[in-house]
Amino acid sequence: MRFLLNLFLGAVGLTQISADMMKAVVAHEYGAPEVLKYEDAPRPEPKENELLVRVIACGVNPADPLVISGRLAKEFGTHLPLIPGYDVAGVVEATGAKVTKFKKGDAVYGYALFGGGWAEYAVLAENEAALKPKSATFVEAAATPMGALTAWQSLIDTAKVSAGQTVLIHGGSGGVGSFAIQIAKAKGAKVIATASTANQDLLKQLGADVAIDYTKTKFEDIARDVDVVFDTVGRDTLTRSYPLVKKGGIVTTIVSRPDQAQLDKYGIRGSSIWSHPDGNELAEITKLIEAGKIKPVVGEVLPLTDAVKASQQAETHHTRGKIVLKIAEEPR
Repeated sequence: MRFLLNLFLGAVGLTQISADMMKAVVAHEYGAPEVLKYEDAPRPEPKENELLVRVIACGVNPADPLVISGRLAKEFGTHLPLIPGYDVAGVVEATGAKVTKFKKGDAVYGYALFGGGWAEYAVLAENEAALKPKSATFVEAAATPMGALTAWQSLIDTAKVSAGQTVLIHGGSGGVGSFAIQIAKAKGAKVIATASTANQDLLKQLGADVAIDYTKTKFEDIARDVDVVFDTVGRDTLTRSYPLVKKGGIVTTIVSRPDQAQLDKYGIRGSSIWSHPDGNELAEITKLIEAGKIKPVVGEVLPLTDAVKASQQAETHHTRGKIVLKIAEEPR
C-alpha cells in the first residue's frame, strides 16, 4: 500500500507519504475537465527544501485544462494521477529541514511548479514561495502568482520596460493581462490595452491610459510606434501587431512564437515567454501590492467541489481576472 501511495505522490513531485488523508481534486486520466474527481488522497510530506501548506485558496489558470487534457503534461512535468493547481495561498503547516525563510504559521503564497494546489494541503519549494501580502486576502493572493510572474517576466525581465515607454497589452482584462497593465504602469510606462466591451471599465480601473474595445475598433488604428507589445491572444492579433512596434522594440507573447520574418522586416525583437516560479520576484510583486500599485482581480470564487466548472470556464479564455477555488475559511 505504501508503494502505491508513493507512486500517487510522484504526480506532484513528492516522495514521502503521511498516514493522514485529505480532500483533493484528482485526475486519473487525461481528458476534458469532467475527468476530475473530488476524493480522498494522501496528504503530502515536505522534502527538506519544501513547505507543507494548509491551502486556503488556489487559483485556476487557462493552463490547467491543457495540463488535464495531457497537451501540456510534458512541459509541466506531470504524470497520472495528478492534482492540478499552481497558485497556492495558505498557512505553513510544517517545513523541511533545510528551509530557512519560513516557519510554521506563516501566511504564504507561491507558484507550485508541479501543481498540487487543488487540495487541502500542498507543498511549495522554498524558492517558489513568498510571504503573503498583508493587505491581500488569501483569495486575492491565490489569484496572483502565476499571472503576475508571467507578466513580470515578460515586461521586466525580457522587455525591460522603463518610464516613458509605451506598452500595448492585448487581453488586458484577463488573469495575466490585468497584472501586465499594473506592472507597466508601476514602471512609469504609458499603457494601451485591449479587451471586449464588457471589460472597458476594468481596463481603466487598472490604470490603462488608452482602452480599446477590440470588438468595435481596430487597435492598429489607435496604437502607433509602441516600444513593447505584450500578447496574450496570439493568431491574427499577434500578426497585426508587428508593424506597430518601433524599430528596436520588442514583441512578447505567452501563447505563440513570434514570426522571425516579421521581426526582421520591422527591425524588432521577439520573445515567447514561458513563466517559472521565482520567490524573489514574487516578493517584489508583494511590495507593489502592499504599496497599492497592484490589485489582484478575482472574477469568481468557487468551492473546491466546483473544480470541473472552474476548469470549463478557464478553457473559454474569457475570464475577467482570475477564478479562485476557496478550500478553507480565511484564518482570523
